[in-house]
Amino acid sequence: MNDFPIHLLPSSYSCIPISWHPAHRKTDVFTTTMLHGGSRISKLLQSRISLSFNVPHRFLIKFEFSSLFQAKGLNTLDEESVEFLPWLERKAGAKISSVLSIGKSPHGRSLFASENIQSGDCILKVPYSVQITPDNLLPKIKALLSDKIETISKLAVILLVEQKMDQDSRWGPYICCLPRHGEIHSTIFWSEYELDMIHQSSVYQETLNQKAKIEKDFAAVVPDLQQFPDLESITLQDFMCAYFSVTSRAWESPKGLSLIPFTDFMNHDGVSKSIVLFDDDKKLSEVIADRNYAPGEEVLINYGKLPNASLLLDFGFTLPYNIHDQVEIQLNIPYDDILHEKKLELLQHLTPKIKDAIGRNCSEDTFIIKEVRSPQGKGKGLPQALRAFARVLCCSSPQELSDLAMEAEQIDGRLARRPLKDSRREFKAHQMLSSHITNSMQKYDAAIKSLALVNSPSTSNTFALRRQMALDLLTGELRVLRSASAWLKNYCVVLKSTINYPSH
Repeated sequence: MNDFPIHLLPSSYSCIPISWHPAHRKTDVFTTTMLHGGSRISKLLQSRISLSFNVPHRFLIKFEFSSLFQAKGLNTLDEESVEFLPWLERKAGAKISSVLSIGKSPHGRSLFASENIQSGDCILKVPYSVQITPDNLLPKIKALLSDKIETISKLAVILLVEQKMDQDSRWGPYICCLPRHGEIHSTIFWSEYELDMIHQSSVYQETLNQKAKIEKDFAAVVPDLQQFPDLESITLQDFMCAYFSVTSRAWESPKGLSLIPFTDFMNHDGVSKSIVLFDDDKKLSEVIADRNYAPGEEVLINYGKLPNASLLLDFGFTLPYNIHDQVEIQLNIPYDDILHEKKLELLQHLTPKIKDAIGRNCSEDTFIIKEVRSPQGKGKGLPQALRAFARVLCCSSPQELSDLAMEAEQIDGRLARRPLKDSRREFKAHQMLSSHITNSMQKYDAAIKSLALVNSPSTSNTFALRRQMALDLLTGELRVLRSASAWLKNYCVVLKSTINYPSH
């Protein structure tokens, strides 16, 4: 995200690293906001209306605009959201976009070019005044909420309160556009049966951790909400939906975590250079096109270099082929290793102090593997810390451990980061690592094959979609493991050729 063309950005812009991103919705519906002028398309349609039959103005615009977009492979209009952008612009008292329209892509609600867009064009501007931050909490609720309540939960409460206000809500049109429970595919909403499909991936445990955290946060806000009769009926499921809307749509801005209406309709493209920019001088957020778009094309943005594991948990979608996929693997020091305590003590210098769930020192660590692009390359994608861990694990005497510690002190303090001088030991360490990854590959392969045999308790489209997401996730992670395995095997072959075996 930091490689956006600098010459496109005025000096007053601040580019904030994104920690939360807009969601990629799967089931939303199509609309257009071309009822107000500004673009060449709307002017063309207005001229056609003046020469056409005596039928309602809105019908003709929808007919013409729908025909144009259907030619681009898009679907029908959405009555609910036709007035969303005009409403937001009235609320802001400013023009937000004259080149974008809300529509339905194969992935759900998104933004489309309504006229030609050139690379470098500013395609939308959303003033801070119509962005939702914790400052939008009603004073009577804000006064009750504990200071310990996190920003995500505060924003979730805002959405819940506005939802309960219904027609009296200040944000009604925006609240109506948020996904409902049955439309969300984040793994936090998956059944146990569905979650079992991804048991091999780290996302399984991360999902359980996230659900536990949401339940804890809900328990913290419930006592305060129950003091208001209209909010007594809010359930954990309601809170989870609102919480998901925040974590999947909000950006970390100069004002803190913020929901940015209209901008969060933009779907994700992993290779796009377009991100959300924050101009503190003008008090607004902007998006600049990173390429040309023709009318009817979906306009995309980059949420970050995120693997399918993150996309599935945080946003509820996956990519069929995600170049940013990665895998978590764990290594541990066997408890029957006679050097267990010495290795554990030494490894404290390799990684931060390792503790288990109840705070005891443990002998396990987690490493992130990314795709290794070339078996003959330098193994970029395999963390140096992982290879160092393997070298320590394969030490068979106190002297070998002492030598590693001494070498680290003499160089840069990093333990076992250089290849071992003894080729046999270096070979043994990487062969052990290769064996560990091969074992993981076999488990992934079995999990993927089992998905082909999975039968849903119901024949719902939801299950079919989630099974495909599980396949995307596991297939991507298996691809990463295979690339690491190929590199390790090649490295071991090269090492083996350098080992001088004693002659008999």
